Amino acid sequence: MKLNARNLHSLQIPTPDYDRSRIKTGIVHFGVGGFHRAHQAMYVDRLLSQGIARRWGICGVGVLPRDRRMRDALRDQDHLYTLTVAHPDGTREPRVIGSIVDFRYAPDDPDSVIELLADRSVRMITLTITEGGYNEPLSEVFALVTEALNRRRLRGLKSPTILSCDNIAGNGRIARHAFTAYAEESNSALAQWMDENTRFPNSMVDRITPATTPDVLESLTAEFGVEDAWPVITEPFAMWAVEDDFADGRPPLDRAGVTFTDDVSPYEAMKLRLLNASHQGLCYFAYLAGYRLVHDAARDPLFAELLWCYMDSEATPTLTPVPGLQEFKDGLLPRFANAHIRDTVARLCAESSDRIPKWLLPVVRDNLRSGGPVRYSAAIVASWARYAEGIDEEGRPIDVVDPQADSLIPIARSQRTHGSAFLTNRSIFGNLIEEPRFVEPYLWTLDSLHRHGARATVESLLRP
Repeated sequence: MKLNARNLHSLQIPTPDYDRSRIKTGIVHFGVGGFHRAHQAMYVDRLLSQGIARRWGICGVGVLPRDRRMRDALRDQDHLYTLTVAHPDGTREPRVIGSIVDFRYAPDDPDSVIELLADRSVRMITLTITEGGYNEPLSEVFALVTEALNRRRLRGLKSPTILSCDNIAGNGRIARHAFTAYAEESNSALAQWMDENTRFPNSMVDRITPATTPDVLESLTAEFGVEDAWPVITEPFAMWAVEDDFADGRPPLDRAGVTFTDDVSPYEAMKLRLLNASHQGLCYFAYLAGYRLVHDAARDPLFAELLWCYMDSEATPTLTPVPGLQEFKDGLLPRFANAHIRDTVARLCAESSDRIPKWLLPVVRDNLRSGGPVRYSAAIVASWARYAEGIDEEGRPIDVVDPQADSLIPIARSQRTHGSAFLTNRSIFGNLIEEPRFVEPYLWTLDSLHRHGARATVESLLRP
């Protein structure tokens, strides 16, 4: 049965038990993808199911050509979609999510989007648009938001809160700098107004959500009789920590399981240095060893031991303890090993030049300053360098998906004769090439990968 408002009551899975016609838009979200729909939209749906937060419905906005597909998929089913939680034991729990009440594709009518953002009823603008940083390619978002804020300024309205849900440490601070710098270029009065009125809280988000593949659509129809153009599958775990600093109120998301705190940075570091950096610790070695699905690699005792050694001896000592840190760390390997998520190793290997500097290298630098170990971190970087050569251990080509691939691949291939070539890229590695404690295990690992392959290298790396 096709998913839409008319068919809701005929579906055999849980559906919104609230009147969606009474939900008003209070949040505008840029970057409606799988993660947003598994995370923020799910939390708002929880509130709506409690009979609260009816003024905090979500309107999605797309700015990129690929966002047309999301617009069409959601519009054709009244902005409903299914979120399926895949448990490690194979149990699947689907639910129809109703918290997204509208979607606008900005290139169709930019002024209508600006007016939506400038409406007094919109009190939060949220973002999942990058893992690399706020830069020029995102100028369309900056232009829409700053023009809307200027209209609010001229109309004497309050500023909304701009809440980044991007996977970047200090995401609120970085968003503040990017948006205000963009405003400053053309309107210093607006930049001043934003500095005084707009809030950019930091946040930490976590939920493993793979891309939707055709088998997800097929299994939803076969198991539950639901035809959804773009369903989402995700893991049971979800976490969201937010700095409690809002310009014009906020929904009571703490009643849906969100942690509000004065300082998000310890939660950010916990997630980025344990989960995200461990993903990088797994993916290159695993791909070179022949694995293509994350759960298969994570279930291999050899690779599981490597990740635990990295987390325990190098990442954890750099963290500020927060409630639940040990439980979070203990739960990571079981999360990675969930066979029913079917996350791909290739997805984890992508965009490495954005990810490694933000997730792993802070661990390296902290340990170099403190005298802590960097052996496993250096090995992970070396595994990336070997992967970036674009040829696997059987001589087959690797599709290196990275914004710097055109420059990184030739450098990586030159390291067969110039072992430290990859580390000379100071835009990524800074002065790490001048740190013998890092360079020595890096070169050892890279040489072993070339001579003996990924599996034998990890075996040697784990010896006392």
